[in-house]
This record gives sequence, C-alpha cells and structure tokens, in this order.
Amino acid sequence: MPNTHLPAPWRERLELENLKRHRIGRERVIVPPSGLDFCSNDYLGLRRDPRLTDAACEAARIWGAGAGSARLLRGDCPLHGDLETTLATWKGTETALLFSSGYQCNISVLPTLIREGDAIFSDALNHASIVDGCRMAKHRGARVCVYAHNDLQDLDQRMRWWRRNSPSHALALVVTDAVFSMDGDTADLSGLLDLCERHHALLMVDEAHATGLLGKTGAGWVEQQGLKGRIPLLMGTLGKALGSFGAYLACSHLLREELVNACRGFIYTTSLPPPTLAAALEGARIAQTELWRRDRALAHAVRLREALGLSPQPSAIVPVPAGPDERAMHAAQKLQLKGLDVRAIRPPTVPEGTSRFRITTHALLEDADLDKLIDALQPLVRP
Repeated sequence: MPNTHLPAPWRERLELENLKRHRIGRERVIVPPSGLDFCSNDYLGLRRDPRLTDAACEAARIWGAGAGSARLLRGDCPLHGDLETTLATWKGTETALLFSSGYQCNISVLPTLIREGDAIFSDALNHASIVDGCRMAKHRGARVCVYAHNDLQDLDQRMRWWRRNSPSHALALVVTDAVFSMDGDTADLSGLLDLCERHHALLMVDEAHATGLLGKTGAGWVEQQGLKGRIPLLMGTLGKALGSFGAYLACSHLLREELVNACRGFIYTTSLPPPTLAAALEGARIAQTELWRRDRALAHAVRLREALGLSPQPSAIVPVPAGPDERAMHAAQKLQLKGLDVRAIRPPTVPEGTSRFRITTHALLEDADLDKLIDALQPLVRP
C-alpha cells in the first residue's frame, strides 16, 4: 500500500534517492546478527555477561528503568556520579561528564568549546561524529582545518599559518581518534601533545576503540603511551569494550563546568538510565581486573594479521582489503553463509577504491573460530 501521508514532492525525492543508491550499489540494509561475531565492538565480551545484566536489573528495581529527565532537572541519580568518578580515576583526570552516546558527545562538545574565530584541527581519518562536530563548529564561525592522516609536519604547518593569520585572542583545538575505527592504526599522541603545547592548543582524544583494550590497566592508548593525566580532553564510549551504552568526556573541573552550563547536547537531553549506568560500572570494574580479556582479544588480532600478511597494529580492528564494492559485498555474503558474521565496509564510509572487511576480534572467540575465519578469508583476499 502506498504511503499516502507523504506529499508527492517528498515521495518523488525519496524514490529518486533510493533509485540512485540502488543503481550504484550503495544502499544500506539492516542485517540481523547471526553466526560468529567478527564485526561488533564488544571487544571484551561483556555485552551479555550475567554480572552486567544482574547489575542493570538491580539498578532498575531501585531507581527505575529510565532517568525521566535531563540531569539538570530530575534525571540525576547516585550512579551518574559513581560512574563519572570511576572513569575519571581510571583515565587520570580530575572529573568526567556523561553523555547519551559517543556521536552526541562529539557533535556537542566541539561546537560548545570552539567559537567564532577559533580553529579546529582534525585528522583526515577521524570518525564521522568528529567530522560532524567540526561542521557544527564551523557554523558558529570557527575555522576547520583537516590535516593529513597522522602527519605532524602537515599539522604544524597548518597551525603556524593559522596563527599568523588569526586574531591574537583566537584559540585552537586539535582532535584525533586514538585508534582509528576503520583502519585500526593509532595516533602519535606524544607528537600531537608536543605540538599542542607549542601552539597553546587544546588536545582532544577519542578513545572509543582504545578504552578497555590498551594500556597497563586498560585505560586506553593514552595510558599505553605514558601520557595518563596529560591529555586535557579524553572522550570514550560505554557501548564498546564496557558492554553497556553511552559516552563520557574525562576532563578538568573547569572544562566540565563549562559543558554543564553551555553544552546543548548535555543540557537538553534525557540522561542515561540507571540500568545502563550500573552495567557500565560493572563493565569498567571487570575491564580493569580481568585483563585476560583484552590480552585474548588483542592476541587474536595479532594472529589474524600475521595469517593474512597484514602489517601489525596494536588494536583489535583488522581491516582486510576486499576489492571493488560488488566483490566485497559478494564475498561478505559468502562468509555469512559459512556462519562468519563479517560485514563489508564501502564508500562513502571509506574512500573510493578501499572497500574492506572491518574485522574485530573479541575475548570470547576460540582459536577454532579464528581458524575457520582464516581458512575462509585467505582465498578471498588473494589478488
């Protein structure tokens, strides 16, 4: 039955857009999970851990299923403060502030801190949420400068040019992923911090794919690089390695006060519900105490890279070249028929000509599971 509620011009536009996507094979389809998980971000295998679900159930019985409102109204409960304190201690910052999602955090924080005349310097391969946060800051009159991926010389040159051509009161912020979500490589945080200190710029690091996996206590790439306590803004998520949902920004008290009073993405949204907070607290506890989980996830990734002849990286993200778009999609379907949940990543998520399988490894995978994946992948990735 046709949707009679759509005005004709809207229906025509949407049908045309759908037709365009179909012709070039770029339509997105929601595929339910099945088979062995090689594509989610549940790195530590905590999403269905009974300790997290028990904690969530108990919190629901005490505080309810939902928060009911924003934090500044009546949406705060003791678990918010407990989780923020836990995250700040783990990350080595003064405090932290919770957000409803990683995307919301990035698109909210950047335009809040950056004003007209200021500048954001963003790595070319940063996550889409950072890209969109930069776009929103640009609407406020900020300059957005995209530097070549992991190229400190290019960044330095751009920062020098901007300073020579900007008012003396203008401020700068550099933002980067710690682990880049599509390639699994890492940022040179020491070099970035040195540049930021030289140019009096604020450094923001997104540790969504590093938290729980890297560093002596699993605090992330910042900890592993020996920079714990030195990065002004540390963003991360609760829905990946920690097995729950939501996000946080670990920072100073001064920055937190600014965000609580000025960040629209924090002020005007219902806060995270108690069951989610309790599950994240338990996930953070397990991540810091059961280090075998991250060791196993990373060991699987090392073995997979070696078997496929890929360059080493410290993360649990393994990008496997998959050829042209159609070939990548067809190969992913063949893998799924074998009980291997591998998804093809295509443009515009990645640049043209770089379609890939974005494979992630997890703590609960068995060696036999990885053997099955390697056997199925090897003939597909040969030139």
